[in-house]
Amino acid sequence: MRDVLDDLLRWWQEGQPVGMATVVATWKSAPRPPGATMLVGADGTAVGSVSGGCVEGAVYELATEAIADGVPRLQRYGVSDDDAFSVGLTCGGTIELFVERVDRETFPWLAGVAESIDKGEPVAVLTCIEGPPERLGRHLVIRPGEREGTLGSARLDDAATDDGRGLLAAGRAGVLHYGPDGQRRGSGLSVLVRAYAPRPRMVVFGAIDFAAAVARIGTFLGYRVTVCDARPVFATAKRFPDADEVVVDWPHRYLAGEAEAGRLDERTVVCVLTHDPKFDVPVLQAALDMPLAYVGAMGSRRTHDDRLARLREAGVGEDALARLASPIGLDLGARTPEETAVSIAAEIIAARWGGRGARLSETTGRIHS
Repeated sequence: MRDVLDDLLRWWQEGQPVGMATVVATWKSAPRPPGATMLVGADGTAVGSVSGGCVEGAVYELATEAIADGVPRLQRYGVSDDDAFSVGLTCGGTIELFVERVDRETFPWLAGVAESIDKGEPVAVLTCIEGPPERLGRHLVIRPGEREGTLGSARLDDAATDDGRGLLAAGRAGVLHYGPDGQRRGSGLSVLVRAYAPRPRMVVFGAIDFAAAVARIGTFLGYRVTVCDARPVFATAKRFPDADEVVVDWPHRYLAGEAEAGRLDERTVVCVLTHDPKFDVPVLQAALDMPLAYVGAMGSRRTHDDRLARLREAGVGEDALARLASPIGLDLGARTPEETAVSIAAEIIAARWGGRGARLSETTGRIHS
């Protein structure tokens, strides 16, 4: 919904109903991930995509019907279905969609949700997508300290709130399954969680030309990028126009302060590009003691060996050292700062999704694990 929020909010504010289709689950090589959203306005305008073009025509019709009758729909298209070929889903995957009508009556909290997303405040929208007819399409909006709406029962609201806040803290969407009244070991009722957490952070240490390229690609990947260096002559906003912020501070002190303030989480990636022991050893010692998504450090093989020795002398254990991506990046043969940034970004993506960094043309089996 984040990608189509401006259009959705505009129609909502104008009092126009909208048909909204959301991908809730995929299997195999489905073209769009869960959470992808397509809107159909009352005037017939379509915004967004749920399948990269494969099933948009069929989804358009479902959204139009939802606008007309207000009845939510859970629809699945798969490669084994005749419907899949008739609507064009020939990629070999399966996609499940929830289609609903959104207007001021069905979703009165949209303006508040949009405001939270715009401010970078964590908020999640929970929607009952499967279960008794009277529950379908009900919404619960949760934030760290409050909630609005209801899924139809207090017990279900309590269970979904607890589980939804867990997903929100991790910045992840998902589908929760319960019994009819929120029993965690039950079945028959499913709740879609659309979590809108602040952008994950990328912290780049070392105000060098490679850092400018890494900041640029980090922003492209959706990270909130910070460049930090203790040398004010190099750490300037003019040198790093793509970074969200440029900080002059000692790297280890800045990282410790951000952690203490609760501004780092398990999605945070740290790239240490200083290859100067007085900077990188203290900050790596701190970073490897935190539950971060990725910690990488630039340097030659010789620098890497010296760095490991210094970290061991500083008391960093072998399990922590095993988490260190050093020398940083995948073996792409990169030479320029931009090529090196692609190499680093590729390693971060592989670490996130369990990829091996091999050429797909030389592998077999599923593309997406």
